[in-house]
Amino acid sequence: MVIVAISLILTSGCGTDHDEDEAAAPPSAAVTANVQLPPTGAVADYQLGGAYPPPAGVGVVTRDSTAQSAPGVYNICYVNGFQSQPADRERWLSERRDLVLVDRSGIPIADPDWPDELILDTSTDAKRRLLTDILAPTVRRCRDAGFRAVEFDNLDSYSRSRGQLTAETNLDLAALLVRAAHDEHLAVGQKNAAELSARAKTRAGFDFAVTEECFQFRECDSYRNVYGDLVIDIEYPDNLSTPFDRVCTDPSRAATTILRDRKLVPYGNAGYLYQHC
Repeated sequence: MVIVAISLILTSGCGTDHDEDEAAAPPSAAVTANVQLPPTGAVADYQLGGAYPPPAGVGVVTRDSTAQSAPGVYNICYVNGFQSQPADRERWLSERRDLVLVDRSGIPIADPDWPDELILDTSTDAKRRLLTDILAPTVRRCRDAGFRAVEFDNLDSYSRSRGQLTAETNLDLAALLVRAAHDEHLAVGQKNAAELSARAKTRAGFDFAVTEECFQFRECDSYRNVYGDLVIDIEYPDNLSTPFDRVCTDPSRAATTILRDRKLVPYGNAGYLYQHC
């Protein structure tokens, strides 16, 4: 997810109302394999830039793993599964350098769009198991904080690995992470990587999908063909070439589609934008 500062607050579209009170309880969600899936078609909000009371009518909220869950809604916990978090960069380099992908000169490889995020090395079974052990406490914290699901970001990190990683090695790690989350009775969302959707569900065991800009890049069907209505899409105004009200009437969009400012700033901050279909 590329961050670009947005200073203009847009007010037109499918929904901008905000309520500081707690949101109403979401509609009932399906239960599969001891995990509760997100309610299909529910209004979502994406709050990675900071937690705030969900707007009125929201039934699904995604927050960072360091945040508390929002009361009265279905909560998804964001975990960076395949790259390091910016705040943890130096810790990975000093304590877990063997799990950081490096080039032939031994220089760590970072995400070009997020240079503070290091690519984690999924190339061997031993490393994948160590990565799972490191991330497992974060997954447990999500459970303890009241989240019902986890999304593991950067499944597509292999595409930034300069040929050292493959979709298969990342899917192998994904399978371990999904199992760890299921063991905590958390549903698990595939994050992006539309081209992997079928294998991500059958091989890794993902339960639903969270995607950024699948409408803009015409990828929503790749997710819908696998997950049906269990697809949550976040579009961004700086890159969306179709007016959002037209997105909402397009049958090719994801069942749950929202528009958020690229920086995902909390409500009340300059640049905040939130609309939903």
